Amino acid sequence: MDFNGKTIWLVGASSGIGEALAFELAQRGARLVLSARSEAPLQALQQRLGPHHAVLPVDLADKAGVDAACQAILPLVGQGPLDGMITTAALYDPGLVREIDWDKAEQLMRVNLLGTLAFAQAAPALLRKGGQLAIFGSVAGYFGLPKGQFYSASKAAVINLVESLRVEYAPDIDVRLISPGFVNTRLTQKNQFDMPFIMEPEAAAKAVADGLAGHRFEIHFPKRLTLGLKLLQLLPYALSLRLTKRLL
Repeated sequence: MDFNGKTIWLVGASSGIGEALAFELAQRGARLVLSARSEAPLQALQQRLGPHHAVLPVDLADKAGVDAACQAILPLVGQGPLDGMITTAALYDPGLVREIDWDKAEQLMRVNLLGTLAFAQAAPALLRKGGQLAIFGSVAGYFGLPKGQFYSASKAAVINLVESLRVEYAPDIDVRLISPGFVNTRLTQKNQFDMPFIMEPEAAAKAVADGLAGHRFEIHFPKRLTLGLKLLQLLPYALSLRLTKRLL
């Protein structure tokens, strides 16, 4: 997509990759509707980007709130259908499976999977024909990795969902899957292990925007990490599980 003059709804814009992506897309000429759970960071971001961008708080964990935002967004931008919808929003709580807090796991699934589903279900009513729906998965969803806890499982489900959407919504909606590796954000700062090939949010945002401007279904980066993990998926379990056990 050529972002110049396009209107994009960006969920998860208040921090991390989402915030960096807001700047990247704005620099490429997009008009943004900035969404996240908390309004104050969005207002601060809008002041930095310019008044022609809009703010629409939404919590993906709240289905009624997502529905309300979907009803409000087109009147807010004052025009016809959107050109693109992107969600980067996710919760992350690393640790071992036996340490999972049930309430945290339930909230994580509500945001990461059910919130993504609610967002995706709204796309046909909000996007122009040929518009883009871009959803963030993660390389953590490629394979069950120790200490990925429930986050890896939720992202595996998201990847599966987006693959289904790619087929179901074609050709009217251009569905894209974004699978980042380690990016230096407040979420990955929770990790207590070495993160190979970690990127800064600005570099990740550029990779996302460049990918969305191209034609590939999946945008994954950095390749030095993602290609190795994709190879892991192809190995027989007898070998792949032996390799991942070394990560404990």
